[in-house]
Amino acid sequence: MKKFAVLAAVAAAFTSTSAFAQALDDNQAEGSATAEVVAPITLTHVVGAELAFGSFTAGTGGTVVVSQAGVGSVTGDVVHMSDSIESADEFDVAGDAGRQFSITTTPDVITHTDGTTTMSFVPSAPATGTLDVNGDANFAVGGTLTVGASQLAGDYAGTYLVEVAYN
Repeated sequence: MKKFAVLAAVAAAFTSTSAFAQALDDNQAEGSATAEVVAPITLTHVVGAELAFGSFTAGTGGTVVVSQAGVGSVTGDVVHMSDSIESADEFDVAGDAGRQFSITTTPDVITHTDGTTTMSFVPSAPATGTLDVNGDANFAVGGTLTVGASQLAGDYAGTYLVEVAYN
């Protein structure tokens, strides 16, 4: 009987160990997942705003600079007229509150009303901005216009690209 009891104890030990091992081989736990949908960033040109280099004489050439604050200045032989009005352009940005964004501009040309004569300019915008608690921001764009020697007199106009993107 002793042998039978010892064998039964050994068999029970093997059976319970085997059952315990199976439970550890098949175990589950729950993970978690999250997502955040960010409001798209939008850029709108402020109605009535424009990058205006003002009125000037070309002389032997130079530049007209308009700061982001809308203040004009000249270099070289360019002279602003006394009634010249310069201004910076303006843009509104909307998107996800508190997010930072980058601003890029593309150099371009303005074209004389003759359709062929041009002057090149490089827009100047802040490099970055931050959307406020309402998801809004505003920024201004100045620029530098290159005026050639004896630039053709008359009216010039054109456009340029501004792009914003979340950082």
